[in-house]
Amino acid sequence: MNGLRERKKTAARQALHEAAVRLALEHGLDRVTTEAIADAADLSRRTFSNYFPSKEDAILHGDVERLRAWLDALRERPAGEPPWRALRESLRALYGQWADPDLARATAMRALRQHPSLVARQSAIYGAFERDVARVLQERSGADAPEVRRATRVLAAAFLTGLRVATALWIEEPEVRALIPTIDEVLDQLGNSFR
Repeated sequence: MNGLRERKKTAARQALHEAAVRLALEHGLDRVTTEAIADAADLSRRTFSNYFPSKEDAILHGDVERLRAWLDALRERPAGEPPWRALRESLRALYGQWADPDLARATAMRALRQHPSLVARQSAIYGAFERDVARVLQERSGADAPEVRRATRVLAAAFLTGLRVATALWIEEPEVRALIPTIDEVLDQLGNSFR
């Protein structure tokens, strides 16, 4: 029974996420309400509030799921692997989920992500994720000393900053750059400073 219940919850979240993205792309984020998202997903308005606190969270649900998958992939890396390599390899394992093959949709999503309320929510999500990555790196190190906690926090922040820079470069020059090669280029440059 729990398996069926979880599948239904996952399906409801996904339906709300897809409806939120579709409506925001069609009408602009400011013109979309949580009620419209619930109606478009053919779910109750109460269901929306059970799954997401805001329309921004519904739109960013895909990002959150990709970050969770990345954290799981990082946890599964070999214990003796150096931290930077573990970060890179766990990210590479998920590259297929990071690139949208539909260029028009990817371009529209890039524009949507510049909306101030989405930028603010993304910032909060990525800040929490940075702390989670640092915690996993610390657990992988097997040490709990203050200097290890600081070092893993700096490493996580540096890596995620590299991703943000790569994404910004891609957004600024979509006709010149593809996302995955840009991420690799920036992380290669940044990684050289950790060797």
